[in-house]
Amino acid sequence: MSGNQALNANRVVGQQADLQITKHGSDWYYAVCAMMGVTTLVAMGLAFTRPQTQRLFHYITAGITAVACVTYYAMASNLGQLPILVEWVRPRSRWVHAAGTREVFYARYIDWAITTPLLLLELLITAGVPTPTILITILADVFMIVCGLIGALTQTRYKWGFFAFGMAALFFIAYELLFDARRHANVLGGDPKKTFWACGIWLLLLWFLYPIAWGLSEGGNVIHPDSEFIFYGILDVLSKIVFSAILLWGHRNTTTRDLGRQIREPDQSTEKAHNGAGEPVATSNVSGSTAAGVGNPAVPPVHV
Repeated sequence: MSGNQALNANRVVGQQADLQITKHGSDWYYAVCAMMGVTTLVAMGLAFTRPQTQRLFHYITAGITAVACVTYYAMASNLGQLPILVEWVRPRSRWVHAAGTREVFYARYIDWAITTPLLLLELLITAGVPTPTILITILADVFMIVCGLIGALTQTRYKWGFFAFGMAALFFIAYELLFDARRHANVLGGDPKKTFWACGIWLLLLWFLYPIAWGLSEGGNVIHPDSEFIFYGILDVLSKIVFSAILLWGHRNTTTRDLGRQIREPDQSTEKAHNGAGEPVATSNVSGSTAAGVGNPAVPPVHV
């Protein structure tokens, strides 16, 4: 036999739902898997063309698409899923028929729990947002993903309570990006501001489409899993691959110092000195850079 035999080979793995993906959905996800893999290689290749301290966004991008590549490989192989009783059986629907169980891919939520915080991290670093704001925004994102997973695995109408909690977290994230992060990006100005605006608006528009996909698939059992695969697959390609391309292009002439972040070069050394009051002061062999901030003269050590 030739062609994609993943569904037949893995039919013996775990319980199977009445409503499953077909070979068409599997083929599409293998294609997305390949796109994510190629993007990972390209990002890593581009990273090695830049100084080691300027590879932050390339490494994060490669991590995002690498995780997505493995996840799509699992889902295309019909693995990482559970059969869940549907809340609404739709016998008159030509898409879902009278299926009692539908497969829900928990692998997708594991992916999102890793990759969506990294996407936000890239955006928030681009805007020059302080660390506490980064942490609370990422926490809200993880909270949103967990709510989505629990809701997808819930067989009763109570799943919509988890949907509401997740939407509240999404609106909080949108607020942080549109108001707080935007304010910091405007202070930075230049390429960081332009990159943040382009990537931030792009990502937010796409992320507000995910709840629609969830409501039509895991939530409301309206569309077939193949259609669910197409919907989620397109959104992931746009929010991971296209987003990353825009971000890396926007940062082509940006350094981490431009974003208010300083990553020490391998040949830099930090020495401890003391000021006149006996308090320790960090000095560096980089001209004009001290612990007190860029541009301040270093405090010479006091010898007793």
